Amino acid sequence: MPSALPSVLARALAFSAVIVASICGGLMGFALGRLQWGETERAWVVLVSIIGSVSASVGVAVVAVLVLRAMAEWNDVASIRARRR
Repeated sequence: MPSALPSVLARALAFSAVIVASICGGLMGFALGRLQWGETERAWVVLVSIIGSVSASVGVAVVAVLVLRAMAEWNDVASIRARRR
């Protein structure tokens, strides 16, 4: 019986996209914090970096889940069409 899960490659790519987005969001938050507070307020720079990292990873995770669900739905539609033939 076929599984409704997307392929392992698709899941691995989605996971790596979330990790890359988290790193990029953290770097952007760090750059923004350094621009805003410089060397004086390190706690704020770290906080903004963490917020940037979390928000970017959550946003990409939502998109990745939607893409994986759409892939699963497309596979279901394709299998129904193949059975009709």
